[in-house]
Amino acid sequence: MRALVKESPGPGIVLRDVPIPACGPSDALIKVHHAGVCGTDLHIWEWDSWASARLKPPVTIGHEFAGTITELGREAERAGLLTIGDAVTAEGHVVCGHCLQCRLGDAHLCRRTQIIGVDRNGAFADFIAMPVSNVMKLDGIPMEIGAIMDPMGNAVHTVLEARVPGSTVLVLGCGPIGCFAVGVARAAGASLVIASDYNAKRLDLARAMGAQVTLNPGSDDVVARVHELTSGDGVDLVCEMSGHPSGHAQALAAVRMGGRINLLGTPNRTTEVDFARDIIFKGVTLYGVTGRKMYETWHQMQRFLRAGQLDPRPVITHRFALECIADAIQVIKDGQAGKVILEVCA
Repeated sequence: MRALVKESPGPGIVLRDVPIPACGPSDALIKVHHAGVCGTDLHIWEWDSWASARLKPPVTIGHEFAGTITELGREAERAGLLTIGDAVTAEGHVVCGHCLQCRLGDAHLCRRTQIIGVDRNGAFADFIAMPVSNVMKLDGIPMEIGAIMDPMGNAVHTVLEARVPGSTVLVLGCGPIGCFAVGVARAAGASLVIASDYNAKRLDLARAMGAQVTLNPGSDDVVARVHELTSGDGVDLVCEMSGHPSGHAQALAAVRMGGRINLLGTPNRTTEVDFARDIIFKGVTLYGVTGRKMYETWHQMQRFLRAGQLDPRPVITHRFALECIADAIQVIKDGQAGKVILEVCA
């Protein structure tokens, strides 16, 4: 089969013919139809400090996908939950099931997590084998949307880890997951959703996903505008998606006393915080978001999608064939893309 492989240390990813993965007793073999390209794949392409410390080439890249089941292992078939031909997506974090976090119901924090396309072979390929415990039927959700439920799930987790109905929400950083967060907040009943980003294209996408107010920190005083829009109180919830120290500072200044900041953006540097002034005396709750809750987040997301309350398609801006990965990476680097999709097979 065809696969996009990180073959050796250094920049780039190459298209190779590799063996179709074996379908183990508890696995489903899935023919990949669509796959999402994300910032992690860019890190791997660039071979930055994170990628060089984490990956052990050769490995097939890609962790967002949807496709159809072509084979089931004997134990998977005996369970009777999936059948050949089912349209599916999958949770890309393969967890141990035995560590303290898994046993407490926090498998998204598993100490032994293996991520497809990072720690084990991934989905930028014609086929992928996945444990059936990670596989979810789409049941009418379009395949293209199924391919981006992994990053959309990050947004669902970030937003719904708060009381959203009637609340005011600020989304800082409008990359694809930030734009999804805007849509989730609107779907969950937020009364006001404010989105902030330096990139005009991303602000357009945030508006398409339902942001009532968009702000550009390059020309707008974000904190002042937030307080103006909330009668001086600040917002109930900040979804910090940028991971930048300036975003952290704005989040702490824009959240109301007793409010909440849910942090998804991953910093590459240290942020200085005045804990007394900005957290303790304000009574602010901070929550670190890792992946998707297994499997609460997935069920919440599926219900929003099937009810038609959430439509992420405005965020999808580019589609490429599998062999055009260099073009897909370039549009992300250029900063003019929302969500980028690889169309692997018809």
